[in-house]
Amino acid sequence: MSRIGNRVLTLPADVTISENENTVTVKGPKGELTRQISPVITMHVNGPEITFTAESNDYRTRALHGTTNANVANMIEGVTEGFTKTLKMVGVGYRAAKSGSKLTLNVGYSHPVDFEDRDGLTVEVPDALTIKISGISKQRVGDFAAEIRAIRPPEPYKGKGIRYEGEHVRRKEGKTGK
Repeated sequence: MSRIGNRVLTLPADVTISENENTVTVKGPKGELTRQISPVITMHVNGPEITFTAESNDYRTRALHGTTNANVANMIEGVTEGFTKTLKMVGVGYRAAKSGSKLTLNVGYSHPVDFEDRDGLTVEVPDALTIKISGISKQRVGDFAAEIRAIRPPEPYKGKGIRYEGEHVRRKEGKTGK
């Protein structure tokens, strides 16, 4: 059996959860999230405790059991605390600017790269080399951060690029002359 799937989730006092035909809705102080769950997984709400049971014990069902538990736990955390990803830019002339609902990146290309704000996400630029993305959906925050990072991922020789805060980039030595 899945150990993560068997974990008991505890609902905070200000969060409500409901299920309607394999659709789970979590409402909290920061907002509301809805997600489809697999029909082979059953959710049980007993007061403030939430448990999940799987129909069978095959490989796919066990994987869905743990994934469903983790997704609902992330939904609960998102509507209570929210999620934040911080990106750091390393490189001469690299900078980010936010004007209105548009994020503009100058990362060594001949043109600036623009991103429009996404629904449910907040993008902040505290300084020219830092971008903070926050929201209630862990998946949407992570996807948008990965999309920005993909514009100029960190390279191993000089370390230039856009990286997550705390990300370690393995450096390579490079060529040596004769």
